[in-house]
Amino acid sequence: MINDKLSKIWYGGDYNPEQWGPEEWKEDRRMFKLAGIDVATINVFSWALNQPDEDTYDFGWLDETMDRLHKDGVGVVLATSTGAHPAWMAKRHPDVTRVDFYGRKRKFGGRHNSCPNSPTYRKYSRLMAGKLAERYKDHPALLLWHVSNEYGGFCYCDNCATEFRVWLQKRYGSLDAVNEAWNTRFWGHTFYDWDEIVLPDGLSEEGEGNVSAFQGISLDYRRFMSDSLLECYNIEAEAIREHSKDVPITTNLMGLFPLLNYFDWAKHMDIVSWDNYPSLTTPVSETAMTHDLMRGLKHGAPFMLMEQTPSQQNWQAYNSLKRPGVMRLWSYQAVARGADTVMFFQMRRSKGACEKFHGAVIEHSGHENTRVFREVAQLGEELGRLGDTLLDAVTEAKVGIVYDWENRWAIELSSGPTVELNYVREVHKFYDALFKQGIEADMISAQADFSKYDIVIAPVMYMVKPGFAEKSEAFTAAGGTFITTFFSGIVNETDLVTLGGYPGELRKLLGIWAEEIDALPLGQYNEIVMKQPYGKLTGSYKCEMLFDLIHAEGAEVLAEYGSDFYKGMPALTVNRFGEGKAYYVATSADSDFMEGFLGAVCAEKGVQPLVPELPAGVEVARRVKEGRSFLFVLNHNAESATVRTGDVKRRDLLSGVTVDGAAEVPGRGVLILEEAE
Repeated sequence: MINDKLSKIWYGGDYNPEQWGPEEWKEDRRMFKLAGIDVATINVFSWALNQPDEDTYDFGWLDETMDRLHKDGVGVVLATSTGAHPAWMAKRHPDVTRVDFYGRKRKFGGRHNSCPNSPTYRKYSRLMAGKLAERYKDHPALLLWHVSNEYGGFCYCDNCATEFRVWLQKRYGSLDAVNEAWNTRFWGHTFYDWDEIVLPDGLSEEGEGNVSAFQGISLDYRRFMSDSLLECYNIEAEAIREHSKDVPITTNLMGLFPLLNYFDWAKHMDIVSWDNYPSLTTPVSETAMTHDLMRGLKHGAPFMLMEQTPSQQNWQAYNSLKRPGVMRLWSYQAVARGADTVMFFQMRRSKGACEKFHGAVIEHSGHENTRVFREVAQLGEELGRLGDTLLDAVTEAKVGIVYDWENRWAIELSSGPTVELNYVREVHKFYDALFKQGIEADMISAQADFSKYDIVIAPVMYMVKPGFAEKSEAFTAAGGTFITTFFSGIVNETDLVTLGGYPGELRKLLGIWAEEIDALPLGQYNEIVMKQPYGKLTGSYKCEMLFDLIHAEGAEVLAEYGSDFYKGMPALTVNRFGEGKAYYVATSADSDFMEGFLGAVCAEKGVQPLVPELPAGVEVARRVKEGRSFLFVLNHNAESATVRTGDVKRRDLLSGVTVDGAAEVPGRGVLILEEAE
């Protein structure tokens, strides 16, 4: 439970009363009660209001807001207001604003414009967090601390250059080690003094779109920037902890956001929270995968859905409305996959600036007679009835899919073999194949404990860090099933190629040697031809993009390429290793192959789908708590669907109806099924 002051699924979201006056506050109170709102996130961007100059702090408005919300029975997620620095700070302390990728010094404006290595920013953000904690630590409305907001963005200023060199000295110890790690004898880059190292921006090593002449330098700068922003979070969190010992602390992450290594961040957060903004065309399995990734950041612990829109975004190319029922459906999707909160941005729609067309619980019309508000109120009533039933329930998956931010950075920075290689897309292919069959999966880090899983999948494991190969070997030798793919085992953690043949450190485990890697343009294909049936796999399947030309070194060949000069070479292999098996998928396969392959592997290991014969467009997930199992059935189709739920009678927590063997789920409908007594 996040905070035992509120023992139910939290319901509410970002609230900006400072943008309004007493008349709107009065209506907010009335409408919050109608909608079942019990949590408000406040003070996210109020730094300029709280601190008009270096020495003056004015929390009068915040005192009134905290007291008013508490009186109305609304708990508070209190942000530190440091997501945007005040104009006076940028004017008087120029070090606070960033230098961009092109070497241009930013002026005041926008939102994420604070240099993470600015002494000024760090000083005043620490002071603000400390003063807030000292003032409100015992306020009865306080439920959670929210540090800053949606950290992200890089800076390339002189302060960052100085701190980058310090970071490198701590990481490598010597310039010789840096030169070795970055292979600086290439293009005459050998460094003889620390201050010869310059930042990899548009004026030095990098171009637009993750193009880099020296991937090792660029990779380390991404690590450094992620660490620098994390230090800013920790500075505020530590200031809070000096006064507020027990109230949990978080910041809102952004799912698949590429710039920060969230597995590192999660170690410093009491609970993971994130902002979910899929578009109308985002595959529902990609959103599910992202929820599972957020759950995986803290080894399966429940997380917070900190933001979603009740209706539409305002910043996408096409800001489509959520169709009737979709907001409720997607909210329960988050709960099904581990969320203990359902929260929105925003509570009341702003009347000016760039978020005035971002959806809200209370629209510009200012009353409750809207489709969106009716749907919000319906969901609020349901969450109230559920109470604490689902709180702290967990997922018990037997399949783990490795997701690694640093591996993603290295792939994106790679100077080959194709611009079409997209790490997230390839990981999602594996997840989607399991999702469509109703097979649970955890999204895990490369450092995770593999022993709790029967199957571990590490797609496109281009970068193999120290210990990963040995851990994968131990897991497989003990009886586990390990799966990886093309373009794996190529480099170490500094992007230096592991010599001796691909897949490098994974070669022994996989029992193969990859001689070459072919890349074909979009629209050109080869075929995976099965040598014999494997599960439901038989015949041939399309494959595209990359094609490893491999030789079996002890591995059994299950499928071969069907055309081109490498026709007949292995496309799918399995190697018996100890008590387990290691599979290698040598190319990017189509969805029919992926579903058939993973279905066969799971069946072989006894990993069963949650329900038999899952209809297309229907999602299932399960949470378990104190011996009670809750099966979520979510119909993403506009039309109703019949779902077989097995031989056990179950009761739907939302409707009270008993389901015996099969259930008719309305279009965009939700069931939460518990075994009936």
